[in-house]
Amino acid sequence: MSVKSLGIFYGIVGVILFSSKAVMVKLAYEYHVDTLDLLLFRMLFSLPFYLFILFLIRKKKPTVQINPKDYAWLFLFGFVGYYLASYFDFLGLNYIKAGLERIILFVYPTIVVFLSWLFFKQKITKVQSVAIMITYIGVVITFWNELDIAGNGVLWGGFLVLLSAITYASYLVGSGWLIPKFGMLRFTCYAMIVSTCCIVVHYLIAGEWGMFNYPLPVYLYGIAMAILATLIPSFLVSASIERLGASNFSILGSLGPVSTILLAFVFLNEQLTYWQLLGMMVVIFGVTYLSVQRKKRPEA
Repeated sequence: MSVKSLGIFYGIVGVILFSSKAVMVKLAYEYHVDTLDLLLFRMLFSLPFYLFILFLIRKKKPTVQINPKDYAWLFLFGFVGYYLASYFDFLGLNYIKAGLERIILFVYPTIVVFLSWLFFKQKITKVQSVAIMITYIGVVITFWNELDIAGNGVLWGGFLVLLSAITYASYLVGSGWLIPKFGMLRFTCYAMIVSTCCIVVHYLIAGEWGMFNYPLPVYLYGIAMAILATLIPSFLVSASIERLGASNFSILGSLGPVSTILLAFVFLNEQLTYWQLLGMMVVIFGVTYLSVQRKKRPEA
């Protein structure tokens, strides 16, 4: 398997695992857990793993010189990508269903491509444009019946999730530039540790201090989010960005809404229609088109 094909595989698996987070959040909310408490559980339960990985790679030095400005950028993108993006997303899920959350969050690929063009002058290729068009058509078909927006609560939830998409896109663009400097493992660990510290500070300031008063399933969902929807996919996504670049990885995010629909259908009893099945097929075709076209191009 080529480096780029491996990057596509890592990206697909990472996106699917990340998308399971929305379903776990909705399941945990059935126990009336506070948003900040749930986000704190997710990050604290994953923190020991990131610290342990940093310990294992402590003797492996970066291949290039890292200056204080690079660390400042890493802190910024850790703050934006896994703290702000997660917090906005968790807040939004209080007001909207998992399927609608995923279609709004899906606007981040176009934001990534735009930011990459704006700040790094990366050309938007024909393959990227066609793949984006195909996948967006599939997403529109898939979620056509989900866009029944009524009430200020749903509008507010949608706006919060849109903020999550913007902040996550900013993280992807920044990480595509910094990962080669720090290395995939070290960068991911640092970014997640920064995010955890930000959430702890937030909790110390605004938390309701009820984190020990929940039933057992809440903590189990927190552990599942930490490992299956945070730890493992964070490394897979970083590995994919390292091999594909932020713009191409962002197109693989089209599988996120598809996997969320299936998971929500199984675990949340959200409706699965023939239109959604058709849309999923179109989305999968769009991702396959990207993969096939990249294989046809000569390796760098």
